Amino acid sequence: MKGFRIRKAAQVAAFFAIAEGGRINVLKLSKLIYLADRSFMERYDCPILRDKFVAMEHGPVNSVTLNLINGLIADPANEWNEFISNRSTNYDVGLIRDNLDVDELDELSEAEIEVLSDIADQFKGWNQYRVRDYTHKHCPEWEDPDGSSTPIDYARVFEVLGKAEPQALADAVEEERALSELPTA
Repeated sequence: MKGFRIRKAAQVAAFFAIAEGGRINVLKLSKLIYLADRSFMERYDCPILRDKFVAMEHGPVNSVTLNLINGLIADPANEWNEFISNRSTNYDVGLIRDNLDVDELDELSEAEIEVLSDIADQFKGWNQYRVRDYTHKHCPEWEDPDGSSTPIDYARVFEVLGKAEPQALADAVEEERALSELPTA
């Protein structure tokens, strides 16, 4: 996917695992990642991960990141497993090392860490179902796909966030994603 970086997604997941004490439920993690991207869009007019958003039965998610969490995407550079363990049968993932510190998450800017911290604090102590229910009630861009999944366009998210020119902002994100794929000298 254009502009999507596995290492950065792994570090976002690691941030939330650190905030939860080293392990985190997959459903809760997928919701926190979406809510962080959404919050970053509200503050800075762009998402953190540049992932594909989709509506699923349990709410909105970052599609590529969820597939990484579930082990459904090949990671030839092993960037995901540098930070996050394989999904367990208990429906959670954890840090690859117990002593992983936020300071080691070098893909994340100060602004991104601030938003991730705000989301982690807001939902600390919530179980995965409470966070899921929150997304159903507070993310109007999500519509129940009746057992399937449907795309959520960036413009739709910007629109519900009350941005003045949602399509122009969505186009700018897509342009940035395309530019990040250009080869460098």
